[in-house]
Amino acid sequence: MSPKEQRNELLAAHLVEQLKQRHYDAIYCATSDEAVSAIVDMIPDGSSVTWGGSMTIRDMGLTKALHEKNNIEVWDRDLAPNREAAQEIYHKAFSVDYYLSSVNAISEDGLIVNIDGNGNRVAAITFGPKHVILVVGLNKVAQNLDAAIARARSVAAPINAARFADLKSPCKTDGVCHNCKSIDCLCNYIQIMRNSRPAGRHTVVLVGEDLGF
Repeated sequence: MSPKEQRNELLAAHLVEQLKQRHYDAIYCATSDEAVSAIVDMIPDGSSVTWGGSMTIRDMGLTKALHEKNNIEVWDRDLAPNREAAQEIYHKAFSVDYYLSSVNAISEDGLIVNIDGNGNRVAAITFGPKHVILVVGLNKVAQNLDAAIARARSVAAPINAARFADLKSPCKTDGVCHNCKSIDCLCNYIQIMRNSRPAGRHTVVLVGEDLGF
């Protein structure tokens, strides 16, 4: 086992304990492949599933694996033929059995931070779907809440802004958070999750790889 793998296992064990104290279900998977297999197994036949705008779950092959799983209903906004159809899927997210997302940062004591431009992702994580599965690469661990918020705004937001050709937020221009009031700001909604309620509604899958941004 390499020093990094050893550190990841120790950090993940600590985080799993912290998350369980906060009433989350939590597991650690060393690789993306292990995580995809574990998550697919979590979702029983007959379930309805959708996800937020997470590059993590797309890049690791999880959305592809869910499309290939038999006997579940998948609502994929990426396949929507137009904006109106995508908006319908946004609203369906509140009534599905399983909602999947990543997070923008997590503190060493288990506080989870997400930022949103439109708020649909943080809204669904907070309320609606029966179960929420959050996939978190260990690259998103920050020392404390302040560091987690700083990571979300100064690392995740500028990179996310760069994905969208039509956005003109200041952070897209120079990669720096300006605490802006731009109409194109991606930090309009900042969510801090202290606990999971009802207990076990949220499952956190920690992954020992650098995933997302």
